Amino acid sequence: MATTRNPLRPFSFLLFFLALAAIAHGERQSPAAGTPAPSQVSPAQEVASGTKQPQGSGDVQTQMRGVNFRIDPQLVLEVRHLRGALQPTQEGKPPWFDDPNSFALKIDAAEIAMTPASLAAMMNHFLFAGPDAPVKNVAIEIRDGHLVQTSTLRKKVPIRATLIGDISATPEGDLRLHTTRISAGKVPVKGLLDLFGVELSDVIKSQESKGLKVVQDDFILDPEKLLPPPRMRGKVTAARIVGDRVVLTFGGGANEHPLKPSFPKAKNYMYMSGGILSFGKLTMPGADLQIIDAYPKDPFDFFLSQYAKQLVAGYSRTLPNKGLVVYMPDSDKVGKRLKP
Repeated sequence: MATTRNPLRPFSFLLFFLALAAIAHGERQSPAAGTPAPSQVSPAQEVASGTKQPQGSGDVQTQMRGVNFRIDPQLVLEVRHLRGALQPTQEGKPPWFDDPNSFALKIDAAEIAMTPASLAAMMNHFLFAGPDAPVKNVAIEIRDGHLVQTSTLRKKVPIRATLIGDISATPEGDLRLHTTRISAGKVPVKGLLDLFGVELSDVIKSQESKGLKVVQDDFILDPEKLLPPPRMRGKVTAARIVGDRVVLTFGGGANEHPLKPSFPKAKNYMYMSGGILSFGKLTMPGADLQIIDAYPKDPFDFFLSQYAKQLVAGYSRTLPNKGLVVYMPDSDKVGKRLKP
């Protein structure tokens, strides 16, 4: 059932699922044949008030393959494959993508890669984005199989520091950056505590709420806190450097078995199944949605802040079983609208 709600507005992370708004085809576009007309009450309000009984309520099962999710021009999460679910965070209310606090992304199994430039963007734009952040101007490169990070420490006299280290997963499912060499300017430093000193130690501790803590000579990063909502819930089981990428493996989830999308041979896609999805002006009980890359020669590039252009340039089809398939171009290929 389609419903009326405020227009889609930009929202964060992770994710990828905002492409679901593709079905709406914009506020002013007529609904496709077989699609119900919007009503005046939002689906989330109907479910919460009891005027509408949930159909297929619960987690929305999710599967992705070959998706480059672009959070901003410099920060890209290269999702090679992912199996998980969207979990509502409020009882009686389905995930609504206009409100990233209304759901969390539970990752059962996944492989996600990042370039050094994306890692630096994550730190500069999110982790150390505040005016009082202890570290600024982070740059990262991979050199001889190690991560090399240079950054400016906000001391009375700013210092350009270089850290060389290795990345791994902790038993708790976090990321560990173990430093093997530290220098401030051209002077070697014994450890992280000596590098930060009393001047910055309290400021560093204040970053723990954003997912960063220092344990001896290690940085511990919590993936669930690094980016804004919707939050991730998952366990990193391995972290390694492969070529010019940092590759993260998630595992240990309860639902690692693959889903069966409408077009399983599609090279790059996002698929949602079961539960209730609420996005834009629409709600979808018993979700069955597959978003397919229109140019599958390379990964599907989805750019959050430019998704409306991708939406207009794509098209959708309603299947005989009332499922939906959306074909979308990459974010840098939206100049010409696709033809069905």
